[in-house]
Amino acid sequence: MPPKLYSSIFPSIFFLSLIFLFLYSTFLPLYTNNDSSSLPTNKFLPSSSPPCNLFKGHWVLNSTKGKPFYDDTCPFHRNAWNCLKNKRDNMGIINSWKWVPKDCKLERVDPWRFLGLMRNRNIGFVGDSLNENFLVSFLCILRVADEGAKKWKKKGAWRGAYFPKYNVTVAYHRAVLLAKYKWNPKQSVVSDEDELKGISRVDVDILADEWSSIANFYHVLVFNTGHWWGYDKFPKETPLVFYRHGRPISPPLGLLDGFKVVLENMVHHIQKEVPKSTLKFWRLQSPRHFNGGDWNQNGSCLFDRPLEEDQLDLWFDPSNNGVNKEARTLNHLIKEAVQGTDIRLLDLTHLSEFRADAHPAIWLGKKDAVSIWGQDCMHWCLPGLPDTWVDILVQLIHNSFETG
Repeated sequence: MPPKLYSSIFPSIFFLSLIFLFLYSTFLPLYTNNDSSSLPTNKFLPSSSPPCNLFKGHWVLNSTKGKPFYDDTCPFHRNAWNCLKNKRDNMGIINSWKWVPKDCKLERVDPWRFLGLMRNRNIGFVGDSLNENFLVSFLCILRVADEGAKKWKKKGAWRGAYFPKYNVTVAYHRAVLLAKYKWNPKQSVVSDEDELKGISRVDVDILADEWSSIANFYHVLVFNTGHWWGYDKFPKETPLVFYRHGRPISPPLGLLDGFKVVLENMVHHIQKEVPKSTLKFWRLQSPRHFNGGDWNQNGSCLFDRPLEEDQLDLWFDPSNNGVNKEARTLNHLIKEAVQGTDIRLLDLTHLSEFRADAHPAIWLGKKDAVSIWGQDCMHWCLPGLPDTWVDILVQLIHNSFETG
């Protein structure tokens, strides 16, 4: 090629190359971004969506739902809640309802994986019999991963189990008011008109003995109190009287004010004495479903399906002054007490409000139980609703421990 022609063409080629490179670098990212949007990168990136709320959702009847992990032969059963053994009607349907959180996926607990996660760790429940109801479900589910589980009652525990394959202990400490209380019978008769038979002394600043020495033993703690804070448990002839620093609080506190003071003191103790590394939950109230009267007034719960959402306020809104109003009333005070602490709310109330169909009712395992105690519309059949509670608690524990 002649030198003059080469010198005239080369600048043109060079200039066109620069234009091509510019266009390539400008438009290539647009195509690359479009392609990468289909890749599963979101799970590795921070999400701008709100946190998953497992507590809001609805129940669906699911005929393909897996069978319960346990049956009536679980050695940790409490007879009155063993609805399979007691031949309660509709147990198959009761356990076919599935909780579906809004905008979330609730995984069914994997007992093997969970006990592996909890290896060399312990879980404690402290409170009233509804936390025991919770515990029994938990123990029966976990036992399928370690059939060598042994009953365990140490450190003041009411009941529990040790899972030797994983070196895990799960136990319940019965402390119905959380604070220390003692029955003091009346010492003398003031007048024939005086109906007082004695008092239940509550020391608001002293823990019940049953959980006073467990702070460093458990890695997860689930607290509750509430079902004993009613005038059906402590009527005017046997009232609660509140003490602080060993002396009666003056002026005397009513039931709800006493509840608030006990909550404040118990939360303060938990914050001060339980290690920061311990995962702490406060389970909100488990609702009751007495219809037509309270437990001691022939209240009944012979329902064959869950309540509808538009029925819930009628049953549970305190402004309606129904017999089941205490759950939402006490929840409000509990939320105030734990606000600003590292205690997490385990808000199982709403999802449980639907399940009027899932109580032991008249199937209590003893012929005279209903005539003596009335129907049980407070505790839950097992297997049953508390198995869903376990799914939720386990998912929250997984999220906490796996993410550090």
